Amino acid sequence: MKRGEKGGAVADRAKPSSATLPVIALTLGEPAGIGPDVVAMAAQRLFPAHLVAIGDRDLLRTRAAQLGLPLLLGSAGARAVPIVAGRIGLEEVPLAIPARAGILDSRNAESVLATLERAVAGCLSGRFDAMVTAPVHKGIINEAGFPFRGHTEFLAQRAGVGPVVMMLAGDGLRVALATTHLSLKDVPRAITRESLAETLRILHADLVRRFSIAAPRILVAGLNPHAGESGHLGREEIDVIIPVLEALRGEGFDLVGPLPADTLFNPERLAGADCVLAMYHDQGLPVLKYATFGHGVNTTLGLPFVRTSVDHGTAVELAGTGCADPGSLVAAIELAIELAQRQRADHGMTLF
Repeated sequence: MKRGEKGGAVADRAKPSSATLPVIALTLGEPAGIGPDVVAMAAQRLFPAHLVAIGDRDLLRTRAAQLGLPLLLGSAGARAVPIVAGRIGLEEVPLAIPARAGILDSRNAESVLATLERAVAGCLSGRFDAMVTAPVHKGIINEAGFPFRGHTEFLAQRAGVGPVVMMLAGDGLRVALATTHLSLKDVPRAITRESLAETLRILHADLVRRFSIAAPRILVAGLNPHAGESGHLGREEIDVIIPVLEALRGEGFDLVGPLPADTLFNPERLAGADCVLAMYHDQGLPVLKYATFGHGVNTTLGLPFVRTSVDHGTAVELAGTGCADPGSLVAAIELAIELAQRQRADHGMTLF
């Protein structure tokens, strides 16, 4: 893609001045999964930011010990403390029961959600400059009686904002979604002229505001095979997608489509674009994850704060084994720092 900003290799640099560094909250995710593992692994690196883990102290200590990693847990509010590899701040959110690597237990679901609540509150109050989330287990949270579709929807509700947009990025490729965690049968009904226009407005605005792309060029996928084949394979393109694109082009948006999804991701098309908008989760993300899995980043657009996340799930079978790869979390932290720096610069605040 053109003008593709990557997260930047911000880890392992010389230590900057500590007092003015951004503060990044890291939620530990599902306690039986690899979230605590990759947080402990990422804490071994140097980032130009204060990292604050939000979760259970014993969980993080125990998992680091299982992995043979040195880990010093400090105060969540210690901005003046020098950045040292192997040390991370901690804001305590106790688990209901001790967690065991690889053993899911719905009794800890409320604590998992509490870590997200704490991170959102910290971002809204200005204590944190961004939040980075390790993966949660949606099934376990729902099994505990909490209706939960995913981080994206939960964070929007807790932040008190309207619709937000899920976008994954890696290696210069960006893929955003018009719908997120829906059953496939519900997708066509969810894509209305109003919802699609709002999604494109949020996507365009945050590509400009957060990613400093002055005039984003967005490729828009059709919903149906062959983008509907002139209505023979479905009318959503004719009735919904094309009218929205035409209206927004009249406002100056650079939009291409609707394009057949099976040919949209060829290199020649992507070379001239800044982002792809897919109509549903598994239309766009398999391509993105094939190209970038293990170092891709999920980010939520339209929130009043920066939120990034990993591109993978809880991988409970790898928890505590030392086989988890922290690459996606590292990339998510790097992007969160970059976006936090840009956000502070936009508000006239000095980071370094």
